[in-house]
Amino acid sequence: MRISTIVEYLQTLAPPAYQEHYDNVGLLTGNGSWDCTGVMTTLDATEPVVEEAVAKGCNLIVAHHPIIFGGLKRLIGRTYVERTVIAAIKKDVAIFAIHTNLDNVVGEGVNGRIASMLGLGNSTALLPREGVLQKLYCFVPVDHLEGVRSAVFKAGAGHIGGYSECSYSVEGKGTFKGGEGTQPFVGQPGQRHEEKEARLEVILPSYLGRAVIEAMIAAHPYEEVAYDLVPLANPHPGVGSGLLGELREAMDEAAFLDRIGSVFGLSVIRHTALRGRPVRLVAVCGGAGSFLISKALAAGADFYITADVKYHEFFDAEDRMVIADIGHFESEKFTVDLLFEVLREKFGGETMPEKSRNFAVLKSETITNPVKYYIAADPV
Repeated sequence: MRISTIVEYLQTLAPPAYQEHYDNVGLLTGNGSWDCTGVMTTLDATEPVVEEAVAKGCNLIVAHHPIIFGGLKRLIGRTYVERTVIAAIKKDVAIFAIHTNLDNVVGEGVNGRIASMLGLGNSTALLPREGVLQKLYCFVPVDHLEGVRSAVFKAGAGHIGGYSECSYSVEGKGTFKGGEGTQPFVGQPGQRHEEKEARLEVILPSYLGRAVIEAMIAAHPYEEVAYDLVPLANPHPGVGSGLLGELREAMDEAAFLDRIGSVFGLSVIRHTALRGRPVRLVAVCGGAGSFLISKALAAGADFYITADVKYHEFFDAEDRMVIADIGHFESEKFTVDLLFEVLREKFGGETMPEKSRNFAVLKSETITNPVKYYIAADPV
């Protein structure tokens, strides 16, 4: 199986269009045309991870954090980034990054995994993404409406929140006159024809625009299809930064801190003062999430779990919620399991045809966390 097949699958789960503007997701080294000998998932693609992948026969590393964020002007091994890229190139190892695009997928992304582990339900994006939806209007003969409708649904259109196959149609009359050389589906060239048509409307993610249009045209009987594709300002409920969810039953604040520590295997949690109030509504953002503190407050969250919060940013809680900084690595380490599970199910599980299961899907055993903690024996 080619590496490009695996890459294309991952990009259906977390489309590159959902990445933040500063990010650098996708295939960073290697070539999609290579045959895959094995896949290794990791949080960070570092030089030791490349060495581990080579030792275990994996020529594809799927990492959450991209090893290359900005441009590289030279590759002389001065930094860990340069050394990692050099090692990957020399050993023919492809590195694929799936970062903020995976963060921004609410249901099955990084924050969705955190929410699931903490027992949160009714999850929504804390900051829904705008500008990622379009509406398609097309005009089709009434007798062919259902065929075109089914085709655009199959191509990915018609999803609104938890609902699928959403559309609207209204009947009317369309007119057209074919010019010289045309072969109209109905009517005669050179004569204006009036046809009973339906206007079909569906919402779709912008990145699927071309695929949906192609599906619509393939199912449409007309030689020339009349349609409009319009960008929408509507926020996408399933895409965005952070996540807001609810506990099934309210918890004591100290007990909830214990749950966080247990779930993430923490020896220390930096947090603001406890308020002496129950915890029910919880906001989370894996990785650096201080930019969402105001959003969590505005949403009425009792707790906000994230990482990389600066000293003065803790003051922003203002005794209205508890901010818990659990560490960047700690907040995202289960992304390795998430990526492993989806790849294993798709490419390495028992549902795969035997002839296609010719490579292993593994999790890296290299701990890439650069932050260490010293717990004083007798703290003052």
